[in-house]
Amino acid sequence: MRVMMNWNIDDIPVFVAIVDRMGISAAAGYLHLPKSSVSRALSRLEEALAVRLIERNSRRLRITSEGSAFYRQCLLIMEQVNEANALMAGLTAVPSGKLVVTLPMAFSREIVVQHLNKFIQRYPKVTLDIVITSHPVDIIRDQIDVAVMIGPLDDSELRAKQLLSSPLIWVTSPEYLDQHALGVGPEALCEHVKICEKRYGKTKLAIKYQEKREHINLSDVIHINDPIAVREAVVHGSGVSLIPSIYCKKQLKSGALIEVYQDVELETSSPILAVFPSRRLISNKVRAFIDFLEQIVDLE
Repeated sequence: MRVMMNWNIDDIPVFVAIVDRMGISAAAGYLHLPKSSVSRALSRLEEALAVRLIERNSRRLRITSEGSAFYRQCLLIMEQVNEANALMAGLTAVPSGKLVVTLPMAFSREIVVQHLNKFIQRYPKVTLDIVITSHPVDIIRDQIDVAVMIGPLDDSELRAKQLLSSPLIWVTSPEYLDQHALGVGPEALCEHVKICEKRYGKTKLAIKYQEKREHINLSDVIHINDPIAVREAVVHGSGVSLIPSIYCKKQLKSGALIEVYQDVELETSSPILAVFPSRRLISNKVRAFIDFLEQIVDLE
């Protein structure tokens, strides 16, 4: 099917520059074009579209409602063009240069570091600068290329790819289970929770029990901002706690931990995201590291 288009796509960046810089002269300076060329590009678009995109006189410029709608579509077109260019560059260029990455403590220790040499060998021209942190990061301000984050993404200006979603499970140690009768149901469960990861220490943590939605209160137990520390505390007898299953696989297999209260289901999970700052361009080194993360989580 042949699509007929009356306007010239080469005029799109010119129109976007006019709107972004609120003037034909400013756009001409930015694009290093004669002012007359910028003005003709705008006139061509308006004639082809049969609408007035910008009201202008010698002193001021105002974008029309039709111009605003077309501007939004122009941004999408330019994003697609840039994405295509970035993709082709990524397919042909060798990833290189400094790559700043932030990782949560648990994810770095349990998942990443044991596989890191694979990335180093595969991409020797990439210089990794890895920051391990338990605090939220400002990707733009701190000039971070990739941040692995836990939980849903709030900032729509960022872009994210889900690496995995690990269910939360209740676990305890065999020794604790031998010494305590756990009882049945959420009320009995709460009597044995001594410690939990800080993000789940809420007055109303949503659960589902016997097909009914309920809440439990974990605000008065010990809170730690590291699931591995919680896991080790439970292994050494600190009652029952909820831990992402991905951080318990080895301990469950060895018998150091036992899953309990399987009928008390958490309504939340632990999505692990690779977050990066640009909605428009993904460099080949960023793409390479995200691909690496996807591969290693598949091995867990």
